[in-house]
Amino acid sequence: MLKYALCTLITCSSAAAQLHVTSFNVEAPACISASGEFEPHFERSYESIASLDLPDEIPSVQRKDQPASVVDSPEYGRQTKRILYIIPNFRAISAGVLLPPQSAKDKLLEATQDTFDYSNWVFIGILSSIGQAENSTPEFRQGAVGYGRYYWHTFVDQADENYFVEGFMPIVFRQDSRYYTLGQGSFLRRAFYAFSRGAVTRSDLGKIEPNYSEIIGAGASAGISNLYYPGAERTWTKTGQRWATSVGLDVMTNAFKEFWPDINRKVFHSR
Repeated sequence: MLKYALCTLITCSSAAAQLHVTSFNVEAPACISASGEFEPHFERSYESIASLDLPDEIPSVQRKDQPASVVDSPEYGRQTKRILYIIPNFRAISAGVLLPPQSAKDKLLEATQDTFDYSNWVFIGILSSIGQAENSTPEFRQGAVGYGRYYWHTFVDQADENYFVEGFMPIVFRQDSRYYTLGQGSFLRRAFYAFSRGAVTRSDLGKIEPNYSEIIGAGASAGISNLYYPGAERTWTKTGQRWATSVGLDVMTNAFKEFWPDINRKVFHSR
């Protein structure tokens, strides 16, 4: 489908930038304590899933009884709040940065930002145009009226997915909805890491566990869409396709976020 072709093209462009990335040695991160003294931060808390070869370089989030730390960010893996000054990148965390757990309010706020950001209206317009060009939902028909149907259905789909995957399910399962950049290693290792975030994620305590928020959240969003789609679109097959599309787009987005710092540094010469 054109949607996946678009995402794949973006991901492949990131691969070209990755070929120019050199290796860096990473030392234990240092942080500024509550008293203002500069001291090394050695505490780490991860769990490894052998089959996923999770990296040791990614520090865990801090416990709730710890103050937020200011970390010396490495030269690699620096994320920006927006990609190309347009696309929201609020949930991408730079490599090596330590953050306290998200509150329920934080998770809902980030879902709201992603849903109602000005760039999202453009993105929905593009997806709606692709859907109409493919005649993916014949019941919507063509023309301006048909495009309007594609648009509002796509917007509600996106809103449902954002709130369930980034807000409601992370609150229920106490999981971190942010993307933590790996930022170093071979292209294949980093790509595998990015894709695997669709299957595993961090809990609020920094432990690695199955990504219930993504899998169940996207499934719930696809199920709810049956309330407003035409009858012919409410089959198990159609619902499953919407679920797979949501997960697939999120995984491809993770891959783009992982390599965006390299593209930004090598192509746009930003630091």
